[in-house]
Amino acid sequence: MPQLDPSPWFVLLVFSWLIFTTIAIPKTLNYTFPNEPAPQSTQTDKTNHWTWSW
Repeated sequence: MPQLDPSPWFVLLVFSWLIFTTIAIPKTLNYTFPNEPAPQSTQTDKTNHWTWSW
């Protein structure tokens, strides 16, 4: 059965993952966000309870 013979597709799989890990991953890891997140305060706002009319 030809699909069980790994020699034709295994080398292609290894080379494609090698190219992916050496080119695509460093490019995505070097991406910087245009707006840095601002630290939020740890204080919680005091909210009023809703009083239902019924």
